[in-house]
Amino acid sequence: MTNTLIGYARCSTDKQDLTAQKKSLLDLGVAEDRIYTDHGLTGTNRARPGLDQAIAAVRDGDTFVVPKLDRLARSVPDARTIADQLEAKGVKLALGSSVYDPGDPMGKMFFNILATFAEFESDLIRMRTREGMAIARAKGKLRGKQPKLSNKQQKELCRMHGTGEYSISDLAEVFSVSRPTVYRTLKRHQT
Repeated sequence: MTNTLIGYARCSTDKQDLTAQKKSLLDLGVAEDRIYTDHGLTGTNRARPGLDQAIAAVRDGDTFVVPKLDRLARSVPDARTIADQLEAKGVKLALGSSVYDPGDPMGKMFFNILATFAEFESDLIRMRTREGMAIARAKGKLRGKQPKLSNKQQKELCRMHGTGEYSISDLAEVFSVSRPTVYRTLKRHQT
């Protein structure tokens, strides 16, 4: 039986930084070479290689450490699955400085309550995002992805294609866009 601290940190987008989470794990006593990370993966995505590696690294008697529960799981079923994996290995779970034993009834209850709040928080964020996008769309401020070519370029691309002298590859090269962009542009102007 060992007593090693294994840490896990995750951020949802490539634009976010793991520095604060890593510092928190170091402050909690996790060795730097025992910190596993996932970058650019949401908590609802269960295919997280860093998490899988961290769970594979823990042994009986170890403690699995995450800075906050929402970095580990964003739904109760996912949190329960992870807790079951840790329990089967004889591993405790530390959320920040609070340690829970997934095998202990009291630890299991607290963990489930925290997981419920994490899922609730995630649902609220999703709902607020949808509401904000609906308001922006209604005000005309959310228009979706804009075409890569200006209207003038699109008309010229269609004119050049209409002559029959240019292939799709030629047009893609001339306008510095991908072939699918050329096809989308032609389809948009078929009327």
